[in-house]
Amino acid sequence: MKNLILNLVRDEDGQGMVEYGIIIALISVVAIAAVKLIGGKVNGAFESTSTALTKEGGFVAK
Repeated sequence: MKNLILNLVRDEDGQGMVEYGIIIALISVVAIAAVKLIGGKVNGAFESTSTALTKEGGFVAK
């Protein structure tokens, strides 16, 4: 029984997978935050371009 417990304590295979999971979760959070921050600016740029084209009498697809 003592050997079984010592083997479980020394087994590090699961730790690597947990670390990869944490890294993937952090990357996902950063990616979502970046899309939210940049998304508004890109949307604003498209809206201002559309408004400028409409004021100048240019064609705006609907």
